[in-house]
Amino acid sequence: MDKRSFLKGLALTGIGLPFTLAALAERVARFGHLPAEALAGEEDFWAGVRDGYRLKPDYINLENGYYCIQPEEILEAFIRRVRAVNYEGAYYMRTVQFDNKKAVAARLAVLAGCSADDLIITRNTTESLDMIIAGYPWKAGDEAVMAEQDYGAMLQMFGQVEKRYGVVRKVVSVPNHPASDEEVVAVYERAITPRTRLLMLSHMVNITGQILPVRKICDMAHAHGVEVMVDGAHTFAQIRHTIPELDCDYYGASLHKWLSSPLGAGLLYVRKEKVGQVWPLLAEPDGSAAGIARLNHTGTLPVHTDLAIGDAIDYYMTLGPERKEARLRYLQQYWTSRVRDIRGIVVNTPADPLRVCAIANVGVKGVTPADLAARLLSQYKIYTVAIDMPAAAVQGCRITPNVFTSPAELDSLVSALRQIAEKAG
Repeated sequence: MDKRSFLKGLALTGIGLPFTLAALAERVARFGHLPAEALAGEEDFWAGVRDGYRLKPDYINLENGYYCIQPEEILEAFIRRVRAVNYEGAYYMRTVQFDNKKAVAARLAVLAGCSADDLIITRNTTESLDMIIAGYPWKAGDEAVMAEQDYGAMLQMFGQVEKRYGVVRKVVSVPNHPASDEEVVAVYERAITPRTRLLMLSHMVNITGQILPVRKICDMAHAHGVEVMVDGAHTFAQIRHTIPELDCDYYGASLHKWLSSPLGAGLLYVRKEKVGQVWPLLAEPDGSAAGIARLNHTGTLPVHTDLAIGDAIDYYMTLGPERKEARLRYLQQYWTSRVRDIRGIVVNTPADPLRVCAIANVGVKGVTPADLAARLLSQYKIYTVAIDMPAAAVQGCRITPNVFTSPAELDSLVSALRQIAEKAG
């Protein structure tokens, strides 16, 4: 999104740049002469960004993959919006609620690089993609392809349509350290048959952080007449991309992850010609909604969350997508490069910096993931999440820094892993 589109997007919702972002904007301007890659390691800049967050001192938070907490600017803006909606009550809900949601969705569409007619606001990735899985026009014997490494909620929904409609699930396993994009593409292609209808694909594998070659897989699948649904939960606002450049048919993401919007915000993109074949999760009261809006009936929701998405976009664009991505890559490489050669440590994430961004997964031989996570927290005050999925060849802890994470905190992680590995050795 260029600056002109960004400013135009601000006007859509009638809100200008919050004055509380002035400090961030000034900091960005002061360091603006540095390319994103050079700025990634400029700690004076990122210390200022860190100051914009209220961080709990009890532990080092390295589990930002579940939910990226909001900077104070976004949080305070959200609280103001809660108060404003509460103040207006039913008047707001009956007069401008839907226009405002549509305006925010239009801003999201600009960020996603797609038409506003192809995108709706949901509550999370699970809702977005499960809506497609459950609402797809399945027939008995149809096949769906997915991976062991995909998110559990979607795998479970495929299990439900298997029982309900007789859909056949074809589950593949993605290598943690592929030699090439073609190796990954081939894994999916081998599972496709003439009966395959839909292929689910994670843009970034949530348990390892590996970025998959989505466009190449989409091209391959489309050549076989197979539609593709992309889980973008961990790539939207983490790595720069547009949805159209992926050429997928469906795309879902959670905005409370890397966009740092309040909890309970997501998006769903559906290629225009596919909208009509999907059954809505909840039917429109009078059946009058057209286009992708027919999938967006939700009942009464905390609409102030929708409004705060716009504030999160303001913050993201002020910080700069290229700066954020470069910083996250820097932090991940900072710690993984220091532990890959330590005896007893297993990094379940590619070393190639182009195949990863913020997230990585690390294990210690002889230590279960649950025990590793518990020891990191109890002994070293480092909070992570255990991933124990032997079928997916992933056993370790997912480590997810955020823009407020400091190298000193990652030094603590490296030291802790070294000590645990030595004791286990």
